[in-house]
Amino acid sequence: VQLQASGGGLVQPGASLKLSCAASRSIASVMAWYRQAPGKQREFLALINNVGVPNYANSVKDRFTISRDNAKGTVYLQMNNLKPEDTAVYYCWSSPGVWGQGTLVTVSS
Repeated sequence: VQLQASGGGLVQPGASLKLSCAASRSIASVMAWYRQAPGKQREFLALINNVGVPNYANSVKDRFTISRDNAKGTVYLQMNNLKPEDTAVYYCWSSPGVWGQGTLVTVSS
């Protein structure tokens, strides 16, 4: 399977963005989002299983929402109240270990 992430861009602090991750075929049972800020390690953000049960990192659980549309083979990450520290390349991941190419999110005034 190949994963195509999209939806990143430049936004001001406090704005919202919704990222999408489209799979080339049926999406796997567990999908997740990670991010990597400049000079930092890749960080887990959220995952969702095949029946839609999410799990979040504490750092984003009050602002980010992961969802999936199995019919469209797509996983989403709704990000609200974005902060400059959310600036990073965002990656989607599919079990058993496939990474998408990443989409850049820049939060700056």
